[in-house]
Amino acid sequence: MRELDQTIIEFDYDKNFKSDNFYLSKSNKHVFDFLNMWPKWEKNFVNVIGEKLSGKTHLINIFLQKNKGIKLEGKSLRNEDLKKIKIYENIVIENLSSDTDEKILYSLFNLVEQDNKFIIVTSLKPIVNFTFDLKDLKSRTKNFILLNIEKPDDELIFAIILKNLSDRQISLDDKFIEFIIKRIERSYSKIYDFIYKIDQLSLKKKRSINFKIIKEVLGE
Repeated sequence: MRELDQTIIEFDYDKNFKSDNFYLSKSNKHVFDFLNMWPKWEKNFVNVIGEKLSGKTHLINIFLQKNKGIKLEGKSLRNEDLKKIKIYENIVIENLSSDTDEKILYSLFNLVEQDNKFIIVTSLKPIVNFTFDLKDLKSRTKNFILLNIEKPDDELIFAIILKNLSDRQISLDDKFIEFIIKRIERSYSKIYDFIYKIDQLSLKKKRSINFKIIKEVLGE
């Protein structure tokens, strides 16, 4: 197997995570490095942006392992949360969406600024692109530093495929992975979907993976 250029960070994730490794590559290293600079940030408001399965939650877990804080789900923010955050210096709001309560979110932002706390909001799109009804809340979003997790590069795709197939006790030669990298869509969701399908198909056919099976999964 060729040597991977990116660093692999060992980390124990919550039980709902499939992998206990986080891979650093050009796609995400700038986000990791910035979070690792805490508390020497230019602003206290940070927005980590990335598509589904891009590693936003992994990065947050690594951050919270090093720096104490509280993690709240954007869709289920409650007034009680405004009391909970008072004892924490770092607040994380995961999966900001149009379903997030705007009034509570605005109050939370005010508390963060008032008490000089730090907040990280994760979302699929930049927070400045959200359409909020509250004008004051929309104005607050301009205070955020935007950190975008980019689409996976070749090295990261290689690492994700190799590790996840190895976890499933599937051995795949480099030439097959290189073949996949040249043809698969640059999307974290598509990559994990491919891994799941290749695993299921190999079990169904009860034989080792070859170009025919790979092409079938890729839809060629």
